[in-house]
Amino acid sequence: MPSPDRITVMVVDDHPMMRTGLREALQASERIEVVAEAGDGEEALRVALEVQPDVVVMDVLMPVKDGVDACRELLEQQPGTRVLMMTASTRMDAVIDAVAAGATGYLQKDAGPEQLVAAVVDVAKDRLQVSDEIVREVFAMLRTDEGPRSSRVVERLTRKERATLVLFASGRSYAAIAEAGGNSAVTVRNRLNRIQDKVGVQSKQQLVIWAVRQGLLDDMEVGLEL
Repeated sequence: MPSPDRITVMVVDDHPMMRTGLREALQASERIEVVAEAGDGEEALRVALEVQPDVVVMDVLMPVKDGVDACRELLEQQPGTRVLMMTASTRMDAVIDAVAAGATGYLQKDAGPEQLVAAVVDVAKDRLQVSDEIVREVFAMLRTDEGPRSSRVVERLTRKERATLVLFASGRSYAAIAEAGGNSAVTVRNRLNRIQDKVGVQSKQQLVIWAVRQGLLDDMEVGLEL
């Protein structure tokens, strides 16, 4: 049985050697206990819902169902779980995908064992684990192709909707936003779905991009209005 004082972790990667390396690095810490593994996104979703780990460390690119889709579906059904996405890719759209799917953290696969353990501990505490440098690069990339701002659509959002969107687009998980607003993660998810309908986008990734292009993250104090 997992110790109640430890962070329970599930490791998901389609390469057995990578799973072994991740497991060994994590279990070297007295604060972490690896309780499950999976080799693809479909298996990850099934096992995570059964085991209910505190944190899922998951590869982005996998067969059957990729990590981003698995992350999104897992958090819709089990919003209390935290997800740390890992990839060897340096593409900025991978970061956007991970954050938009609800991941609390994003880490390169070449990170050392100490970085991995520290990221898992922070993610378990619901602290966003995306470096400031990556965030700046993502936002810069989005702004280079920004179209005209749609102030009319922004004005259709309620105060709570704008605050929720700002927090989500800045990388906060459903659970963290719910705690800030004194409601449930399901309420946050439903509110984001309504925002999607209002602004006319099809995914959470597109919603994050839309928020950045509208300049909503220029004033982070809006996120304090929940």
